[in-house]
Amino acid sequence: MTEVSPVPFQPYGTPAAPRVAVCGEARLEVDPEIARITVVVRARGVDRRGALDDLTRRNQAALDLLRSYGDAVEKLETGMLSITPELSRRGRGDGVRTYHGVVHINAEVADFTVLGELTGRLADLELTAVSGPWWELRPDSPAHGAARRQAVLEAVKRAREYAEALGARPVALVELADAAAEAVHPYDAPIAVSARAAGGGFALAEAAPELDLEPRRQTVHAQVNARFVITPPAL
Repeated sequence: MTEVSPVPFQPYGTPAAPRVAVCGEARLEVDPEIARITVVVRARGVDRRGALDDLTRRNQAALDLLRSYGDAVEKLETGMLSITPELSRRGRGDGVRTYHGVVHINAEVADFTVLGELTGRLADLELTAVSGPWWELRPDSPAHGAARRQAVLEAVKRAREYAEALGARPVALVELADAAAEAVHPYDAPIAVSARAAGGGFALAEAAPELDLEPRRQTVHAQVNARFVITPPAL
């Protein structure tokens, strides 16, 4: 019995069935779907328990305010928490001058119509600061699929243009590879709003001001590499 040798792989095609390799790329500008903000709550006291009590109260006030917006705040989680003693610089020994407490709260807001009001009210809380917003798309956003489909269409278009320049045409797809994952650029220069000081200071008689926040459009990127078999060129 005669063995048949396998046909060697031809990465660049043959004269009878040449190939063309192209890159398809797409960039879409779309509106963001969520906004992330970070709330930093602080407390200070001459004793550890007092600082912890104040931090607990202010943290709860911030959480209650965020939860009062219902489904508009999709995700709420506590980040870093610390109670740190500050040692006295006078005299000898390890005497503690004061205690500093801080807790970070991360929130994900889906309803942008309440975002300005929410950040203003948070910043009006005692010893509370707000950073953000960071505009983003959801991981399963349809924009990602739209960018990938457009990248494939661009690859097909390029293959046809190269083939037509040779008097040929594409006849079969040999390979399609995702060259790069989508790259969303949610970063924007965040706002940093510090709250009014606790005790003394001033108190607002009217409601906290509502910030006018304009969502930043997001860039979705997709890129594919493709190989096509084309008809023999008319050279």
